[in-house]
Amino acid sequence: MNILILGGTSEARQLASRLVALGHEVTTSLAGRTQDPILPEGGLRMGPFGGVAGLCAYLRAAGVERLVDATHPYAGLMSINAAAAAEETGIRLVRYMRPPWAPQPGQDWTMVGSAQEAADCLPKGAKVLLTTGHAGLETYLRREDCSFLVRVIEAPSMDLPLHAQLIQTRPPYGLDDEIALIGGHGVTHLISKNSGGAQTSAKLEAARQAGVRVIMIARPHYGPALEVDSVEAALAALDVGSA
Repeated sequence: MNILILGGTSEARQLASRLVALGHEVTTSLAGRTQDPILPEGGLRMGPFGGVAGLCAYLRAAGVERLVDATHPYAGLMSINAAAAAEETGIRLVRYMRPPWAPQPGQDWTMVGSAQEAADCLPKGAKVLLTTGHAGLETYLRREDCSFLVRVIEAPSMDLPLHAQLIQTRPPYGLDDEIALIGGHGVTHLISKNSGGAQTSAKLEAARQAGVRVIMIARPHYGPALEVDSVEAALAALDVGSA
């Protein structure tokens, strides 16, 4: 079966490996924004499609029979386009998305809907560990009355102001390292997207232990799709069986 995976996550790579092992024709599409990405098994496509119309054209031209949205939980526009393209083409869409995090007893979370809301939540003098990637970076850094540790995988295109420090590193992050980072810099607030998964969840436990307030940006709305949270559930939803 011909399957297109909209990828860029570890979940997408795991699913691609299983589908390739079953003998299916699998292509993973990556947005191309990350340098030296970890590549999946099977075929590879890089770059944007050109909106819903472009994605529909690709699906038809390539003879795709199943579509999997396994993008990052905050790749909102791609997920929206995938839902629209699946509806227009009649191709079965499965959204494979890791479960969101939930606050545990003793964790202090403030839920917000945008970068601006998160920035507005910060009190004067806050020392912030910012783990939201590049999106909205300018919004946060307008808060010159706060200081920021900006942790990203890829360096931002903008120069950081004096009240921000760049930490360029790639997950996973261990609990001991997160505790040392938060304690060593006197972090008072953590701003995070609710990405879910184990690779970056240690920061939440470290924040709990240190009494750091968590400002969590809620996930966007993606549009209708059959949503699963494991490889086995994705295989069942795709109804691919064996090749």
